[in-house]
Amino acid sequence: MPYTLPMGAAWLVSALLVEAAIIDGRQLRVPNWLTFHLAAGGLAYWAWTAGWGGLGWSAAGMVVGFVPLMIVCAIGGMGAGDVKMFAGFGAWVGPLMAAEALAVSAIVGGVIALGMIAWSGEWRRHWSMGKHIAREIAAVKHPDALAERAAARKPTMRLLPYGIPLAIGSIGYMAYHGLLM
Repeated sequence: MPYTLPMGAAWLVSALLVEAAIIDGRQLRVPNWLTFHLAAGGLAYWAWTAGWGGLGWSAAGMVVGFVPLMIVCAIGGMGAGDVKMFAGFGAWVGPLMAAEALAVSAIVGGVIALGMIAWSGEWRRHWSMGKHIAREIAAVKHPDALAERAAARKPTMRLLPYGIPLAIGSIGYMAYHGLLM
C-alpha cells in the first residue's frame, strides 16, 4: 500500500540530501552517520505512523534505492556513501517514488556530466574513455576486476560526486509531485 510523505518530512529529507550533496561535493564521500540517520529515520517514521505495513513499504523503498546503485558501486562507478544515501531516501518515499526519483537523478547526472565534459572541451577523450569502459564491462564481467580497473583510472579523471545529482533529482522529483508545497 502506498503512503504519502507529509510536507514536513519531505523538507527534512530534502535538507539531509542537501547536506549530503555538499559534503560529497567537498570530500567525494557521504558519511555513514548521515546515511544511517536518513535510513533509520525513514524506517522508524513509517513504522511509527503506519505500523508493520509502513515499515515493510519503507524497507521496500530502501531496497529499491539500494540495489540498482549498489551494482554501479560494485564495479567502481560510484561510492558506497551515495548508494546508502539513496537507500535512505527510498526509506522515506517508498519503492515507486525511489525508482522514479532514481530515473530523474540519472538524467540530472547525465546532464551535469555532459556539462563537465563541455567545460573541459575534451569530447574525444571522454567519448573514447566511455567506449573503453563499456567494452570493459561487456568483456570482464567480474565486479572486483572492474572496480580495480576503475580505481586505477580514478586519478586521471575529473569525478562527479554523485550525491549532487541524486539530491537534485530527488528533491526536484518531490517538488514536482507537490511534496514540498
